Amino acid sequence: MGYSIGDVRNVALAGHGGTGKTTLFEHLLFAAGVIQKPFEVESGKTVSDWTPEEAERKISVHAVLASFERAGKKINLFDTPGASDFTGEAILGFRSSESALLAVDAKSGVQIETIKLMRNLDERKKPRAVVVTRLDEERADFDRVIEDIKEKFKVDPVPFSIPMGAGSGYKGVIDVLNGKAYLAGGDAGDSLEKEGAVPAEYQAAVDAAREKLIEAAAEGDNEMLEKYLSEGTLTPEEMHTGLIEAYMHNQFVPIFASAAVKNSGLAPLLDFFAEVAPSPVEAKDVLVLPDGSQKEIAVMEKGALSAFVVKTSYDQFSGKLSYVKVITGKLVPESEIFNVTENKKERVGKLYTAVGKKLTEIRELGAGDSGIIAKSPSLKTNDTVSSGAALPEGALFLPLRLPEPVHSVAVNAVQKKDEDKLGEALLRAAEEDRTFRYNFDAETKETVISGMGELQINIILDKIKQNQKIEIETRIPKVAFRETITKKASAEHTHKKQTGGHGQYGKVVLDIAPLPRGDYYKFNNAIFGGAVSKGYIPGVEKGVAEAMARGTMAGYPVVDVEVTIVDGKEHPVDSSELAFKLAGRGAFRKAMAAASPTLLEPIMNLTVFVEEKYLGDVMSGLSGKRGKIIGQDAIGGGIVEIKAQAPAAELLRYSIDLRSITSGTGSFSVEFSHYSPISGRIAEDVIKASPYMTQDSDDE
Repeated sequence: MGYSIGDVRNVALAGHGGTGKTTLFEHLLFAAGVIQKPFEVESGKTVSDWTPEEAERKISVHAVLASFERAGKKINLFDTPGASDFTGEAILGFRSSESALLAVDAKSGVQIETIKLMRNLDERKKPRAVVVTRLDEERADFDRVIEDIKEKFKVDPVPFSIPMGAGSGYKGVIDVLNGKAYLAGGDAGDSLEKEGAVPAEYQAAVDAAREKLIEAAAEGDNEMLEKYLSEGTLTPEEMHTGLIEAYMHNQFVPIFASAAVKNSGLAPLLDFFAEVAPSPVEAKDVLVLPDGSQKEIAVMEKGALSAFVVKTSYDQFSGKLSYVKVITGKLVPESEIFNVTENKKERVGKLYTAVGKKLTEIRELGAGDSGIIAKSPSLKTNDTVSSGAALPEGALFLPLRLPEPVHSVAVNAVQKKDEDKLGEALLRAAEEDRTFRYNFDAETKETVISGMGELQINIILDKIKQNQKIEIETRIPKVAFRETITKKASAEHTHKKQTGGHGQYGKVVLDIAPLPRGDYYKFNNAIFGGAVSKGYIPGVEKGVAEAMARGTMAGYPVVDVEVTIVDGKEHPVDSSELAFKLAGRGAFRKAMAAASPTLLEPIMNLTVFVEEKYLGDVMSGLSGKRGKIIGQDAIGGGIVEIKAQAPAAELLRYSIDLRSITSGTGSFSVEFSHYSPISGRIAEDVIKASPYMTQDSDDE
C-alpha cells in the first residue's frame, strides 16, 4: 500500500567516522522488527556495510536506505558514511530527508566531520537531533558531551532521553517525553530493551529535563508560549503539538542517549521519528528554471508526477538501481515517465522499497516518499523526472550540492586492450558517486580521476581491478602549466615553398603585447593599403592559435597575449590561406621568443579545517608548499578554518599529507583561483620535465 504524505518520515543518519552509526542503524532495524538479528560491524553482514569493499575494510562507503513502519508511519532512514572521503553520500541523505540525526560518541564528543555536517544542515535550515552513542563504554560521559554540543554547535540541547548510569554502571535510558524507563537488553544484543517505571533516584533529573522539553514546546507557538508564561506548564497534547512545530522550524536540538550494542535508547528514537520528526507536508524543493533563476515547489500529493534521482547504484543481482524522492503526484510501476534532464521518455518497470540490499516490491510511491526504480536505462543521479505538466517547461530540480574533488591521480590499464573496459568501469563509478570524477585531459594526454581523498579512489580502483580483472597503473597527474609574455615584441616570418606548379608564399609581420592576467587572447588586424588581402587574415589568426597551443619555453599553451598583424606581403599566384597560416604561426613563435616569455602555474584557493592542536604544523606545512596564508578563523569547539592559496603542483598529494599531519582528522576543500608566474629553479625543473618540447617545424 502507499502512504499519505503526512505518514512519511525521511531521516538521514550522519556523523564523524567511528561514532557507531552502523551499529546504531543495525540495532534500530532490529528494534523496528525488520531484521531478525543485529550483526556486528566486524562480521561484514550488517545491513549498512554489505558490499565487499565495506566488509573488507570495516567502514561504511555507501549511503544505505532502510524503510520500516513505526506507529503507522513509514520511516525512510538513510545511513551515511562518516569518513570525509564519502561526504557526498551524507549530502544525498540530507537532500532526501526532512531532518537529520547526528551521532556523537560519548567518549570523544563532537568531532570535526560532525561540525562540518552541522554547518551543512545550517545552510539547508534543516532540523537535526543528536544521539550520544556508546554510553556503556568506559569514559563515557553524557553530561560532558552535552556541554561539548553547547560549545561547538552554539545551541542549548534539549534531552529527550537521559541515561541511567554510564560505562560499566550503565543500566538503560529514560524517555523524558513519555515518562518511561527502558532497561538495556543483554550484552549479546539479541534481546530488546524492557519498558518500566522511572526509578525514584532519577526522578529529579527527569523533572528538570521535562521542564526543558516544555520550554522548547512553548517556543513552537505564540499562544502556547503565552500560556506557558502565565500558567507555567502545558498539557501533554499541547506539549506534543508544540514540539512538532518547534522542531520542524529548527528551533531546538533534541538529544538522545543510547548504547546500541545493548539495544538501549532505541525505543525513544523510533518514537521520536514517528511522533515528532517532520513529515514532507510542509517541505519544499527547489527548481532551477531555464534562465538560471530558482523557484520553490511544494512537496504535495496533488498534480502530476515529479521526482528527483538522488542516487544510482549497480547491484550484481538487481542491476541498475535509481533511488528517487517523489516531489509531487504519485509514481506507479509500469507507467510512462519523462526524463526531463535527458529529454527522453521511458517506461518504469518495478518499484521497490529497501532494507539495505534487500528489496521489497511496492505498488506505488507517493509524494514525499523515497524508493527505488529498477533497471532504468536513462535515469542517473541528479535527473529530474515528470509526467504531464508537473513542472514549468525546461525546469530541473536543484542538483546535489557536492564539494569539488581534492585528490587526483592519473590512471591507465597496463594492457592496452583493457583501456576501453577501464574507461567504462570508471564511467560507471562516477555515475554511482558524484564526488568522483573521470575525464581525459586532452592537454596532458592523461586519463585523470579525482575524488575526495586517497581512500575513496583506492576503493574504487580496487573494486575495478577485482571485478573487471584489469591491471591498473597510477601516477601523480601532470600539472596544466601555461606560458605568457612579459613585454612587447615584433617579428616577421615568410613562408615560401616551391614544389613545381603553384608554390606557397606568405609574409606576415606581427606585434605582440601582454594582456592582463585572465584576458587570454585578443587579435587585431592593422593592415593598411591591402598589403595582405582580407581573405588571408583568418589564415593568419589560425596560425597564431596553433602557435599559442604550444609555447616556446616548455610547450604549454600560451595565454594573455594581444596579437596585431601590422604588415605582410602576398604573391598573386602562390599565396593561399594555408601559406598565411604557416607564416602567422612562424611570426608568433619568433615574436614570443623575443618578448621575455615566462611560465605560469595554477594557484588554488584552499580552505583547511583542523583542530587547534594541529594549527602550527598545518600552517608550517603550507608554507613549505609555497602556500600563502590568507586568514584563519576559529569556528568553535577547538576547530580552526584556514584560508590559503598554494600552487596546484604542491597540492597533488595534500590530502595524504594533511591526513598524516592531523592523524586523519583534518580536511580541506580546493578550487582554482588564478595563474601566477614562476621562475628560477622551479621554472627550470618544469621545463626539463615537460613532455611537449618536441616542436613542429615551421614549414609543415
